[in-house]
Amino acid sequence: MCTQLRVLIVDDSTNDAILIERELRRGGYDLFFKRVDTAADMEAALDGEEWDAVVADYVIPGFGGLAALALLKEKGLDLPFVIVSGALGEETAVEVMRAGAHDYIMKDRLARLVPAIEREANVRRERKRADSALRESEARFKRLVEPNIIGIIVADTRGSITEANDAFLKMVGYAREELPLRWDEMTPPEYRPGDEEVIERLKVSDIIAPFEKEYIRKDGSRVPVLIGGSLLESSRDDCICFVIDLTERKRLERQLHQSQKMEAIGRLAGGVAHDFNNLLTAITGYSDLLLMRLSDTDPQHSSLQEIKNAGDRAAALTRRLLVFSHKQVLQPKVLDLGETIASSVEMLRRLIGERVELVTVLDPNLGRVKADPAQMEEVIMNLATNARDAMPEGGKLIIEAANIYLDEAYGRSEFGTGPGHYVMLSVADTGCGMDEETRSHLFEPFFTTKEKGKGTGLGLSTVYGIVKQSGGHIKAYSETGIGTTFKIFLPRVEGEADSLRVRASGDEMLRGSETVLLVEDEEIVRRLARNILDAGGYRVLEAADAAEALEICERCEDQIDLMLTDVVMPRMNGFKLAERATILRPAMKVLYMSGYTGNALFNEGVAQNEVAFLQKPFTAYDLTYKLREVLDGRREEQT
Repeated sequence: MCTQLRVLIVDDSTNDAILIERELRRGGYDLFFKRVDTAADMEAALDGEEWDAVVADYVIPGFGGLAALALLKEKGLDLPFVIVSGALGEETAVEVMRAGAHDYIMKDRLARLVPAIEREANVRRERKRADSALRESEARFKRLVEPNIIGIIVADTRGSITEANDAFLKMVGYAREELPLRWDEMTPPEYRPGDEEVIERLKVSDIIAPFEKEYIRKDGSRVPVLIGGSLLESSRDDCICFVIDLTERKRLERQLHQSQKMEAIGRLAGGVAHDFNNLLTAITGYSDLLLMRLSDTDPQHSSLQEIKNAGDRAAALTRRLLVFSHKQVLQPKVLDLGETIASSVEMLRRLIGERVELVTVLDPNLGRVKADPAQMEEVIMNLATNARDAMPEGGKLIIEAANIYLDEAYGRSEFGTGPGHYVMLSVADTGCGMDEETRSHLFEPFFTTKEKGKGTGLGLSTVYGIVKQSGGHIKAYSETGIGTTFKIFLPRVEGEADSLRVRASGDEMLRGSETVLLVEDEEIVRRLARNILDAGGYRVLEAADAAEALEICERCEDQIDLMLTDVVMPRMNGFKLAERATILRPAMKVLYMSGYTGNALFNEGVAQNEVAFLQKPFTAYDLTYKLREVLDGRREEQT
């Protein structure tokens, strides 16, 4: 197959042009050519068409080969250019080659023309291929170094950053026009000794092992980075470094550390509360029994009442610890959070006082949430109290409830959760605010910035526990001198809000005559429960553990109406016991009790709303009321 060749011939002789044409065709080319003999015609031909080569006579009246070559260069065209001549001396040949011609050929040796054009065409093709490869390499390198993920710099050991990609410049807040930058001046003082060590290591090794440091951004803030790199081959002073912004990783590490710390504190708090609840059960229970036996005029009555009151206050503290550690049994209901807030307004006004202005902003189409009504009221009260204390000279308290959608990015970055529809409860104040150190401890039990005697440090930890146990998220936003905003996100649920009925209250025990199997490994609690049940008229069968309880179920010939069992016991917990005991006694009802109920209750596959449960510590009234509730087959809603 013939290769097409387009040649522009610059010659005033038609015969010479024909000879050139014949020689090129003899070389096997499908030739297209045009002959011109003036500068104007050559310029028009170059502008109008594309050419593969130019062959020019050295001597043309009024023009000539060198003028044709100059015109070709002026046009910026890179084409093989061959000069032919009838009489070309050595000096002229040198002049022609210096001017930029690719070859010169005598007219009586035109056989050299085809190899000369092919040689230059090949050189040109290789040059194009090299240029294309270079452009591709440069584009690939640019794609590699310019992404806004990893910063790349060229720096010298004397303290200058001479080159940088956009990612690094964005990282430190400088513009490209501000290069070179002084990396030693951008480095905080505490990190400079580390940089000096790296420079010393470079003297014996070409590699910069990855290490962490900080840069001072142009605005004065700091950015944590990871740096690694190596010396450039062309220099012993310059190195190329890869710089990774660690801001997000550090934030996630802090978030993980905080989560782990809160989990550990929660486990400790739950364990402490469990042990205290067993003791408090005995204190408050026996106080109740003694108070019922003494008249109001008895000299010991007031002292005993103080013991009872102290026990009640201690029980309230342990309940808050259980909430924080997610070990409190909640009674969730479908709620309209707006109604909960609205019904609390009057109480809130009395709580915060006249100096604080209360503003509520409630979405009229607010979605529903599933939460414990009493616990949500406690959340609002605790946050309002916290806000009041942050505004001793007065200010504004703004409570807002609105529907909100958390997208994937925000949900993952802030809470580690996916997107979803939530109801947001926001409690904001215009108070003194908090610094970052205070915010980092905000939800820890017993952490407080208040004066001694002004708070237990359990208010915000209780809020945290209630929100987490309700399946929600909480976030605090605060700056010193500006104020604080707590935002709570609770998952939206479908359905109408449940009606709330208040349980009747009273101090008298509710009596009965049924047979109760009491299972409790703590002797002090077991004795108290037996005394209460005996006083209430019940027949009591007593067991110190699950094995003893199962033995009673097997050998007792009488009917057992109800088993009252602790949840957390050695060797076999209350749920496993109930599974085996109800096989032996299918008609027997079960009431669980515990001072520590989280994992033991719900990790056994038993849903919270499927069990009858009595929280320790309990009073004589609490125990007998719950007992009658289960025996009579009624499950009243309590708030």
